[in-house]
Amino acid sequence: MVSGLINANPVIYEKKERRVRSAPSVGDDEHAVEPIDQLEQDLLRVFIFLTFLNHIRDIKDPEHPYSLEELKVITEDAIEVDDNHSYVRVTFTPTVEHCSMATVIGLCLRVKLMRSLPQRYKVDIRVAPGTHATESAVNKQLNDKERVAAALENPNLVDMVDECLAPSYA
Repeated sequence: MVSGLINANPVIYEKKERRVRSAPSVGDDEHAVEPIDQLEQDLLRVFIFLTFLNHIRDIKDPEHPYSLEELKVITEDAIEVDDNHSYVRVTFTPTVEHCSMATVIGLCLRVKLMRSLPQRYKVDIRVAPGTHATESAVNKQLNDKERVAAALENPNLVDMVDECLAPSYA
């Protein structure tokens, strides 16, 4: 972890229970997809979404011994998945507006998804609008392939990312 904390006393939230979402009901439209087909499609979408969420929910914060989910840096609502177009967007919210670890958090998210997902997915990592003082600069860094590649050549940064991605058994 980092010495000289930016946010010495973050608010800690309870982790959400891991659950499966129920499928929406189909109306009485005679042209509607058969309920079993719709249910299969909905279950597949839920499975894909939960897979993405489970990949990133336990990433540890670089400054604190808590997960990004416990700090509400990552929430279910902040993940968009379009499997048909092989696209994922993760929007995260730093704990403070001047968080110097925002790029490291974003890099952790990107690396975890790069290591976990098939290469066909385009991953877009963003800071939630209005939640960081240098939002556009952070977003630009996190979505520039050359900058990400250069960051991953820095052994100290890779060690920090690996530490955040290491499983916790607590």
